[in-house]
Amino acid sequence: MSIEDDIIFIERVPTLRTLGRDALRILAIGAESRYVHKGEVLFTAGEPADCGYVIQEGSFQLATASKLAADVIVGPGTLLGELALIAETKRPATATASEPSTVIRISRSLFLKMLEGYPHAAHVMREQIVTRAQQAITEIADIRALLDTSQAPPPR
Repeated sequence: MSIEDDIIFIERVPTLRTLGRDALRILAIGAESRYVHKGEVLFTAGEPADCGYVIQEGSFQLATASKLAADVIVGPGTLLGELALIAETKRPATATASEPSTVIRISRSLFLKMLEGYPHAAHVMREQIVTRAQQAITEIADIRALLDTSQAPPPR
């Protein structure tokens, strides 16, 4: 694939598309493409995460150690490790290729350098994070309210 093809593909990723074409060009130039065989583990839950992966072709099964969460299959256009692009974190799940797959690896250092060079992209990314955090807080509050009402003692 050419750099232009990579940019067009990366533009399809919801989190990245709003950063702007010039910022995405930097990511496309600096990112690495990697082939992953069927059954090969891309990363393991609990290990330190220093990059994000965009699935270009194929699919991955994401499995957590938690019995509460079911395994999920994700495919092309999915960004794995979004938080790892901006902060030190650990992988929350193990990603195993469900079929022969290709990913684009974007290192945290590349992503942060891109944000430094494109302040508008950094602002857009910050706004996305704030919006998602606010949505998560609202959802947690809604769940808490449901739990509080369901666990309330019956009226006397």
